[in-house]
Amino acid sequence: MKRLLLVFAVMLLSCPTLRAQDGGYRTERAIAYRDAADPASADSLCRLDLYYPTDRPGFATVIWFHGGGLTAGRREIPAALCNQGFAVVGVDYRLVPRVKVSQCVEDAAAAAAWVVRHIADYGGDPRLIFVAGHSAGGYLTSMIGLDKRWLKPYGLDPDEVFAALIPYSGQVVTHFARRAELGLPDTQPLVDDLAPLNHVRADCPPMLLLSGDRELEMLGRYEETAYFWRMMQVVGHPDVRLLEFDGFDHGNMPQAGHYVAVRYIRERVKSLDR
Repeated sequence: MKRLLLVFAVMLLSCPTLRAQDGGYRTERAIAYRDAADPASADSLCRLDLYYPTDRPGFATVIWFHGGGLTAGRREIPAALCNQGFAVVGVDYRLVPRVKVSQCVEDAAAAAAWVVRHIADYGGDPRLIFVAGHSAGGYLTSMIGLDKRWLKPYGLDPDEVFAALIPYSGQVVTHFARRAELGLPDTQPLVDDLAPLNHVRADCPPMLLLSGDRELEMLGRYEETAYFWRMMQVVGHPDVRLLEFDGFDHGNMPQAGHYVAVRYIRERVKSLDR
């Protein structure tokens, strides 16, 4: 577990190893990721954008889930993740209160399954898929990476199809949108089957846990993430890291997180290519 000073995070922004790479990229927009036979496929939010390199066969892919408390936000492809030699998939998912939190997780799993099954059609390597997201997106990242039931309908195992999970300041207790469904306040923690913390296990994919400054984060987010990290150590997971960005709050911590994530992805891809 590391606490990163603001000055270190700023250094990362100019680190030569993280500069944009040359090469062509293309974006395919508003791709439906659900099967046409699924009633949810007609929903305009069950769509994704795919940004990918056109001259690097076998590239890695980052699936990116946006934040917004599961009640707001739209799909995005973060600029800091562009032109880095890998693809980025920006995912929309249905939002609370029009759907339940469990359906948000279902959409995340459906989108991830689409990427696993189709990224090779665009030149990507289906063995190099990283899942990431900020806040609510970090929560969705952890849920589909830890709890195997969400990908099971697609015949997929997260341990086999995800190279790593990178939640940015994601809740690991039950998401506050779910607690609202149950009539609980934000300040009353809950760990039920919709909490990543309830699915701690030693054999899940590697994880890079990113958090803003513990004094600036929202609702004890750093502390719950640190407890999750500790419990992963307790159960014996061999590769879970926690980084805290000093001076960054919940909203702007991705500014530092993206650069660390790029380096981590490159390191993982290099190690998997050996």
